Amino acid sequence: MIDPLQASTQIASSGLEAQSTRLRVVSENIANANATGRTPGSDPYRRKTTTFTAEMDRAAGVRMVKVKDIGTDQAPFRVDYEPGHPAADASGYVKFPNVNSLIEMGDMRETNRSYEANLQVIKQVRSMVSMTIDLLRS
Repeated sequence: MIDPLQASTQIASSGLEAQSTRLRVVSENIANANATGRTPGSDPYRRKTTTFTAEMDRAAGVRMVKVKDIGTDQAPFRVDYEPGHPAADASGYVKFPNVNSLIEMGDMRETNRSYEANLQVIKQVRSMVSMTIDLLRS
């Protein structure tokens, strides 16, 4: 049987890893928020999404969070009339990514808070282990 403090650290570590991946995906979405297609009428960048799952770690006897999938958002593209744009179709319309910067900033804030919470768990476990060692010494 695994030590509960060690299990807490492993769970929080899996959360840190999952949120790091999520932050990378959100950053990619923000970076490509205005990336149009390269040829007239072609599709632009499509927003990516992150899906998580809980997986049992049999050795540790705990459920860890893992990234299940990095998918694509099937929401429609934004279309604007810009006849001079290199990616404009024959009618002068340009498809822009289905990325909403406000949603991405909200996702980034939530990701940051989740990351900080998992980091705080690890700090608390380290503090508790240190206090236990101090107690055993005296």
